[in-house]
Amino acid sequence: MKLIELYIQEVTRRLPEKNREDIALELKSTIEDMLPDEYSEEDVKSILEQLGNPAILASGYRDRPMHLIGPRYFDLYIQLLKMILPIAAAISLFSLAANNILSYGGEGAVLNLILHVLGEGIRGILSTGMQVFFWLTLVFAILERTDHAKAPIPLTQSCKEWSPDDLKNIPYIPKEKVISKVEVFGSLLWTAIWATGYFYAANLLGVYEKGREGLEFVAPTFNQEVLHSYWPLVVMVIGLEVATAIYKWITAQWTKKVASLNMILQLISSIVFIVIFSNPHLFNIAFVQYLTDLFSFSHNPKNSIYWGAMIIFVIFAAIDSYKGFRKANIRKGPAKSQSI
Repeated sequence: MKLIELYIQEVTRRLPEKNREDIALELKSTIEDMLPDEYSEEDVKSILEQLGNPAILASGYRDRPMHLIGPRYFDLYIQLLKMILPIAAAISLFSLAANNILSYGGEGAVLNLILHVLGEGIRGILSTGMQVFFWLTLVFAILERTDHAKAPIPLTQSCKEWSPDDLKNIPYIPKEKVISKVEVFGSLLWTAIWATGYFYAANLLGVYEKGREGLEFVAPTFNQEVLHSYWPLVVMVIGLEVATAIYKWITAQWTKKVASLNMILQLISSIVFIVIFSNPHLFNIAFVQYLTDLFSFSHNPKNSIYWGAMIIFVIFAAIDSYKGFRKANIRKGPAKSQSI
């Protein structure tokens, strides 16, 4: 009947031309064996429904998969994509920021430079993300078509098939104790931002006014020479923040060691912050005078800025330390006994 011929045609057109004739004869013979001696159109439809979609049936005759990345590699592909994309995006953003800062010659407002870096950074991150996605997908598509394993069993991160022994190497981490990679990436990004702002404060932080060519830098907030005099302490804090972030990445959960390291970081950061802000020559005279004229202060505003900044910094440091210990003290739920 015409339905049988059309069905065979839909199957074979998806196959290599050299195999079409043999498979068509085999498929026709199979269908005829399944049909009764005197069959109707309804009988044919019933048999064709049992055989299923022609595209699915054709995939069983093909030597290569009809999907780009199948179940054997898909989980591993997604895990690597989640791990590589943030790292590549961070490297792209940091290299762009460093290149613009090092090449900055002092012309124009630095805020305009920051906006330029942000715009270029977003475009660079998107471009890097697409390249990582393309090349990683290409690699896994090639693996999918060169792997001759017949069983589509998903692979683990070790590129081996899963076994119950793999569970022994996976610690159970309650959701409240998890340290996400986004949190680690955010802390590293914040370190890069404030470190850049510290060492280039004379060109970044200050009073901006609207001029003929956009924003113009009027007066810096801090004396750069005073800030540079504390560089050993600042470098120590930067190193401690990076080490803490890496340790969080490795442990991936809040423990008492992580909470203690985080508390030490907050304590040292607070001490260094207080020491630097205690310097009476930290603020630029032009900046202090600008604030005095703008807000009509009857007294020197440096003391108000100092105490306000110190209190805010110490409060946030204490809150962050407390949260770390609170998460570290969360215990696993008791295992439920099961009766067999």
